[in-house]
Amino acid sequence: MNKITVILADDHSLVRAGIRSLLQTIPDIVVAGEASDGYEAIELVKEHSPDAAFLDIAMKNLNGLEAAARIIQSHPDTKVIILSMHSSEEYVLRALKIGVHGYLLKDAVPTELAVALRAVLQGETYLSPGISKLVVGDYLKRLSGEVPEQDKPDTSKLESLTSRQREILQLIAEGATTKVIAQKLNLSTKTVESHRTELMNRLDIHDIAGLVRYAIRSGLVSPES
Repeated sequence: MNKITVILADDHSLVRAGIRSLLQTIPDIVVAGEASDGYEAIELVKEHSPDAAFLDIAMKNLNGLEAAARIIQSHPDTKVIILSMHSSEEYVLRALKIGVHGYLLKDAVPTELAVALRAVLQGETYLSPGISKLVVGDYLKRLSGEVPEQDKPDTSKLESLTSRQREILQLIAEGATTKVIAQKLNLSTKTVESHRTELMNRLDIHDIAGLVRYAIRSGLVSPES
């Protein structure tokens, strides 16, 4: 039987070690590499073209959802499974809109890793049971009008930003200066400032504190960042 290659990305080395150990108990699984942020995950996918990629959401520099979007676009044969502690609607809806193949909560039982992996490799979309109830429940509430319009997560403004602008927004929310962002992304400071001005205009938010709050509220970064 052919081996199934996977990569995993999480910015906590102990968490990665635990997930790797669990994955290695599944027959025919080969963990081809580990990453600590979204950029490294993308490079691992380019290098190994794995069958599946397990990505945490709340990673610094480039979060799991942004990395997932790029991987899905550039390597459609790689199945992307989000591994997260977050079950909030904002995260789940963004993940599904991006086109992830699975969303697995970190408090799931260990055997669920194998179930999720087998499901996505067969072309199915796998959601942890708790996530499934959340999505279905919210959908039914929307149909019945039980969810007030102001309480529904508005991801339209975030999605109107370019991938580069979301990247810069995340780095701003993590406390990076314009100079640091320019160095990380290999851009000029003038280009970074231009992107920042444009994203502020699109979001109609004109101070750094407001950008940080928006990034957290929309699920682009976690409150712990």
